[in-house]
Amino acid sequence: MPRTALRICPLCEATCGLTLTVEGATVTGARGDREDVFSRGFICPKGAAFGALDADPDRLRSPLVRRDGRLQEATWEEAYEAVAAAIPALVQEHGAPSVGVVLGNPNVHTMAGALYPPLLLKALGTRNLFTASTLDQMPKHVSSGLLFGDPFAVPVPDLDRTDFLLLIGANPVESNGSLCTAPDFPGRLKALRARGGTLVVVDPRRTRTARLADRHLAPRPGSDALLLAALAHTLLAEKLVAPGALEERIEGLGELGEALGSFTPEAVAPACDLTATEIRALARDLAAAPTAAVYGRIGSCTVEYGTPASWLVDVLNVLTGNLDRPGGALFPLPAAGPRPHPAGPGKGFALGRWRSRVSGHPEAKAELPIAALAEEIETPGEGRIRAVIAIAANPVLSAPDGRRLDAALAGLDFMVSVDPYLNETSRHAHVVLPPPPPSQSAHHDFAFNGFAVRNQARYTRPAVPLEAGLIDECEIHARLVLAVSGRYGSTDPAAVDEMVIRGTLAKETADPGSPLHGQDPARLAGLLTGESGPERRLDLMLRLGPYGGLFGAGSASEAGEGESAGLSLERLLAHPHGIDLGPLRPRLPGVLKTRSGRIELLPAPIAAELPRLRAALDDRPAALVLVGRRHLRSNNSWLHNVPALTGGSNRCTLQVHPQDADRLGLTEGGLARITAGGGSLEVPVEVTDAVRTGVVSLPHGWGHDREGVRLSVASAAPGANVNQLLDGSRLDPLSGTAVLNGFPVELTPLP
Repeated sequence: MPRTALRICPLCEATCGLTLTVEGATVTGARGDREDVFSRGFICPKGAAFGALDADPDRLRSPLVRRDGRLQEATWEEAYEAVAAAIPALVQEHGAPSVGVVLGNPNVHTMAGALYPPLLLKALGTRNLFTASTLDQMPKHVSSGLLFGDPFAVPVPDLDRTDFLLLIGANPVESNGSLCTAPDFPGRLKALRARGGTLVVVDPRRTRTARLADRHLAPRPGSDALLLAALAHTLLAEKLVAPGALEERIEGLGELGEALGSFTPEAVAPACDLTATEIRALARDLAAAPTAAVYGRIGSCTVEYGTPASWLVDVLNVLTGNLDRPGGALFPLPAAGPRPHPAGPGKGFALGRWRSRVSGHPEAKAELPIAALAEEIETPGEGRIRAVIAIAANPVLSAPDGRRLDAALAGLDFMVSVDPYLNETSRHAHVVLPPPPPSQSAHHDFAFNGFAVRNQARYTRPAVPLEAGLIDECEIHARLVLAVSGRYGSTDPAAVDEMVIRGTLAKETADPGSPLHGQDPARLAGLLTGESGPERRLDLMLRLGPYGGLFGAGSASEAGEGESAGLSLERLLAHPHGIDLGPLRPRLPGVLKTRSGRIELLPAPIAAELPRLRAALDDRPAALVLVGRRHLRSNNSWLHNVPALTGGSNRCTLQVHPQDADRLGLTEGGLARITAGGGSLEVPVEVTDAVRTGVVSLPHGWGHDREGVRLSVASAAPGANVNQLLDGSRLDPLSGTAVLNGFPVELTPLP
């Protein structure tokens, strides 16, 4: 008989609750969980295809080990023994920097990806960390770190209560949101307008989000920072600044006006290809709204001035008094996050604490630009990366100049991939460790609850028992930690979690400011519940978190008493559809960790970048620039092997405006050669007025045409890898983020 099971969807940042239909050990259907406290039954095509992804016949069901140049099926013991023999020896001979770690986007969609990579990095001792952040949101982390002292203190728009929402370079109707975890984003935007609010979208494409807007501005790609600077200038010049309760918490307001003095609407308008009247009107409307929120995403991050643009988003929220107030932009309080500490000066946020070996790129948030990975492998000398551990990562498709990285990975001494597929990157591995299908894994959103538009806590255990021959994903990671540290075979993988629990409780009980100060860590550890080490760690984090009962010591101050207090794993399991912890609430000054204990409105690294931004006012724009685009039925390169998610609008076509098509001799369905600094591609043309003139659009995540890949559906319609047009030299200097949007290209028709 079919049964139902609950599962939080791991396929995008919306984190919707699913009700799965299960027959035997097979997921045969998925629908939205109407009782889920956060998503209320909403589901998108990705969630509906959960069963097809789960049962994909191309998923690896056993480890692979390279023997005689070929990847062959092996036992788990053989796979880990190969890792244990190779990695510690390389570190012993060449030092910790000889190993690079690459973390892909899916890591933040799993419990294992949240709990174990920090332990892996500590065991290796390497600083060579590369993640998908420098292909996506790193400018927002850097700007938040500089403004608030904490790179994870990212304000999110209060979608359900705001009167005015300004979206910059964001298309949440198709992406489902990003750094703003909000199930049913389209419904929330429609509700905003239904209650009389205003939606303004700034995007060079007329996206599905833009079609919902009251006003759509289509500036020249890459000019977001200039537009935002002109909006801030207008607020300052016209005395529309009203920080309200924030005034006593900010410093640098006087200096800000001088720093932005040259960014008048008249000066900025030609570079943005908007009118000064449009810019002034937008600034005045933003200031006049009862409540408002400015939200910028990937289109404003993955450009040359991504960090200044991300900074200016929150500068506007501050200047209008909308930061940290209902209806504006607020800081979430995740249940498994750290317990709030008393307000006061902190350590602040620093950039460039070390630099990459070859090009000297500064670190940001302990990460190096992933665009620099190939040169760190190729370039001889002390500190060269000789081994790579890639976890849920496919940088051959996602990073610039995949051909160069492809060749570099092929020359490694050793490579490990934790990946369910043999894809364009993992095909180079010496060992592939495949995690089980998502139905066989537990789920709690450690990362995305930190960006959620409503505080809530949800946890789902595996919907289907672990398949014979597979290993739980958390255990895969725990074993990997032991293998790279030379302890594999002599230490139980469960000891990895217990070590974390003991260490956390020892630190907590030694802290004079903790309610647990002076208590016995062993006794407290014995009070934790859960069927596994990861569950016990989740229980610990919930108890120590802002809503936790602290082992009976009372609830933490910021969450308050009442219904939300006393959170634990046991209580979460008793609420299978989740626990609603209420709307976002003001949290300042508690979130501030700057050295001044205030919002530092004009941080020195940003001030040093403004002359470069000012020089962009005089740049001669390229005739044609490229932007990416998102598809509702895709997520980077993950989901192209699921038949139910292919076809339709989810195609790798080059969108060109009709006027540009006529000028260049391009036709609907014809082929064009597109060329940029990193190379050229042949792509099918889609003529549409959804893009503005002077702009073409090609989606990200395609290019499944390499030998040795086991992705039968994706390989049948491989598409073109847009990142091959880039050579990796274009970066936002403060964050190291690759410029994936707004770069110049040339087009020629092909017969």
